[in-house]
Amino acid sequence: MTDWIGETFTSDAGWSHLEALVDVGDRMAGSDGERRAAALTRDALADVGARDARLSEFDAQGWTRGTSAITAGETTQDCIALPRSPGGTVTGEFVDLGYGLPEDFETADCSDAVVMVASDVPDWQDRLIHRREKYYRAVEAGARAFVFRNHVDGCLPPTGSVGTSEAPLGEIPAVGVSKEVGHRLARRFEGTDVTVTVDVETGPATSQNVHAELGPETDEQLLLTSHVDAHDISEGAMDNGAGTATVVEVVRALAAREDELDTRVHVVCFGAEEVGLLGSAHHAERTDRDEIRAVVNLDGVLRGRTLRAKTHGSDALTEAVRTVSDRFDHPITVDPRLGPHSDHWSYAQWGVPACWVKSETAERGRGWGHTHADTLDKLDSRDLRESAILLTDLVVELAGADREIPHADPDAVAANLDAQGLAEGMRVTGDWPYAE
Repeated sequence: MTDWIGETFTSDAGWSHLEALVDVGDRMAGSDGERRAAALTRDALADVGARDARLSEFDAQGWTRGTSAITAGETTQDCIALPRSPGGTVTGEFVDLGYGLPEDFETADCSDAVVMVASDVPDWQDRLIHRREKYYRAVEAGARAFVFRNHVDGCLPPTGSVGTSEAPLGEIPAVGVSKEVGHRLARRFEGTDVTVTVDVETGPATSQNVHAELGPETDEQLLLTSHVDAHDISEGAMDNGAGTATVVEVVRALAAREDELDTRVHVVCFGAEEVGLLGSAHHAERTDRDEIRAVVNLDGVLRGRTLRAKTHGSDALTEAVRTVSDRFDHPITVDPRLGPHSDHWSYAQWGVPACWVKSETAERGRGWGHTHADTLDKLDSRDLRESAILLTDLVVELAGADREIPHADPDAVAANLDAQGLAEGMRVTGDWPYAE
């Protein structure tokens, strides 16, 4: 039966939910907006046919952005605080470290400095160097403040959290500046004293995960996930309203194919992803990993028309993705490498098969993501519907009783992280979960 395909391609359930999410406004972790978005998502999942749609609350580090500034010479340069930055005012010599590669920190004197690094890495760099790795290298080098410069044109200061699971607030003030402001600072003020001022409010807060179920009441479960929260400086359309809206559309289609599911589909739309994967960590710590068949995590979809599936070395997941791609004669890029920077990682780090689905783009880095420009006008409802069709079929495929999806040994995951050059950065940021 293919009626579900036509119904998905003419449905407005997912796109309507995306509009509702972006219209909430601020969905920062722990905020009233995040709570409203979670409630909207719970109700949307129930409306499209999921059962037992509900919220589960957990504690989070509260953080509210105030006004920040960089004072250089007789000028005041625009910037925004990075989430979980501590507040304060510090002065130090301005040091531009370019990309902020590990070797850049080794060759420069960053002691008592205000250190600026770019948000991207060069094309020849063999691995992603995450913002938090650059931040903690600056901390280790003795910097007084951290300046994160966007590589994208358009006067767009980037955001993105610092902090660790053990110490949710970072150690030194951290701000984001646009590419243009960063260029100006480097040109005019390299080697001179500048002052960074960060004003924030911190304290206890709560976030919540959204849960719902489909399919048979099996102990084994297939997780279909996204995250509801977004950075407060934008609508959070791409990151990650699009992922949660696509989950809603997939759930609507799965409800029409529920008798084809051999495994229970547990839908979880997490809170507080942007500040340390808190929602997924909370759930993963309370779930028997042996009962999780696999995770399909939607984070970064709809940025382009072609889906990209990161399968974390799982041959079974790769085969399933390619089966769906061939069945619909529709391209899906398969990336077998590990990716530790979204909610699937709370499970994948311990060997649970995980497929992180995002979009194929020609851009380097996040593009409009984590900036004021992450807005609804960048997205296309056609892409949502096409993606939902493919992802619905992928969930049914993975839930099939005849498909074996072996878990990996955590030691093998750790070895793969080392082999792919990711372990070094995870150790710097305090994200390495394995015994040495």
